[in-house]
Amino acid sequence: MAKGKKKESPKAIEGVEETLTRTEQFLESNWKPITYGLAVIVLIVGIVWLVNRRIDKKAEEALSQMYVAEDYFNIDSLNLALYGDGNYLGFIDIADEYKFTRPGNLANYYAGLCFLWTGQYEDAIDYLEKYKKRNQTISIEAIGCTGDAYVELGDTDKGIDYYLRAANYSESSFYTPLYLLKAGQLHELEGRYDKALVLYERIKEEYPESTEGSNIDKYIARVKVLQQ
Repeated sequence: MAKGKKKESPKAIEGVEETLTRTEQFLESNWKPITYGLAVIVLIVGIVWLVNRRIDKKAEEALSQMYVAEDYFNIDSLNLALYGDGNYLGFIDIADEYKFTRPGNLANYYAGLCFLWTGQYEDAIDYLEKYKKRNQTISIEAIGCTGDAYVELGDTDKGIDYYLRAANYSESSFYTPLYLLKAGQLHELEGRYDKALVLYERIKEEYPESTEGSNIDKYIARVKVLQQ
């Protein structure tokens, strides 16, 4: 014989009805703040969606401008790359008008390089430091090139600081020994042979197969002689 369904007890039914009654009372008493709260949430979601859509649209516009500026950059037409050609914007205007987009951020990096290579070192520092660190490789280069600009301005201590930042930003078999060597050479130039030796020996120990590592013995030998 099939078993009949178990009947709910009167107490259980009363408990459910009491819970429903309390919920109804809460909703009746608080419907205004609840409605306002939901409206605010919907409004915030809508604003975020509109802002993101606008940013995406601006990013597409920036990309179309960047293609031309990058072409000028690649053929060493650095003034056109920086300032535009009258039809398309250069890196400076792209960085300013599209500052909240990825292309706008990247334009800061490119503008910094253009200023560095045209000998405008203070402007180079300004734009390279505006670049927000997103891409690992470009971030290392931006830090290292900032060091180059300080060295060109005669501030070797700042140059060393940025070279070491670039070397330690992310372990890289290409960039780390490169910037360690640059920092070591500046220490050597300033007569700080012990500090130069530490950096040279790090290259020898940690990056022996790099381009810098294959030639580092002569640097080590030289500073050891100079220490005497």
